[in-house]
Amino acid sequence: MSSRLSSRSGKFVVPGNKLGVIEELVPGQGTYVDDGSIYALTTGNALVDLLDRRVAVLSEVRQPLVPRIGSVVSGVVNNVQENNIEIRIMKIDEKSVSGFFTGILHISNVSDRFVKTMFDAFKPGDLVDARVVSTTNRVFHLTTEEPKLGVVYAFCSYCGRPLKYKDRALRCLTCRRIENRKTASGYGKL
Repeated sequence: MSSRLSSRSGKFVVPGNKLGVIEELVPGQGTYVDDGSIYALTTGNALVDLLDRRVAVLSEVRQPLVPRIGSVVSGVVNNVQENNIEIRIMKIDEKSVSGFFTGILHISNVSDRFVKTMFDAFKPGDLVDARVVSTTNRVFHLTTEEPKLGVVYAFCSYCGRPLKYKDRALRCLTCRRIENRKTASGYGKL
């Protein structure tokens, strides 16, 4: 233990435990002040730095992994409609999720280029990377406008084989079909 930390450091606390008073300590992360006293805001270990006169609580409770604005999510296209698609979210910022989340990608957020219909950009079963731009009404609204976002892996609509990115197009090497998608710059690099 560092000489900067007091003997109170490392003590397990729960929300509402008194940690000190503002005349002696500065409240830090995981704390709140009520009527001049500093209390634990979260469950964890109280850390008191005597040199800086600061008290904080290092949380021992893991925050649930849910999509937040700015998160990059990876998922599978479940449903394609004229103006939007539904994506089953499997990863959030490269971490696998254990819950069930669904995101909606509207046609206006697909690309900086004109997209006539979502059927031209996505197909059911495509693996997609997208960014969360809104969580309004508890719905995860997504975008693929950045070059690194979009379809990262797709299958032929006709024979079901993987599509290869070759000569700036998605080609099926089995049935020779060429398909359109809003591809990510890293297509095929799973």
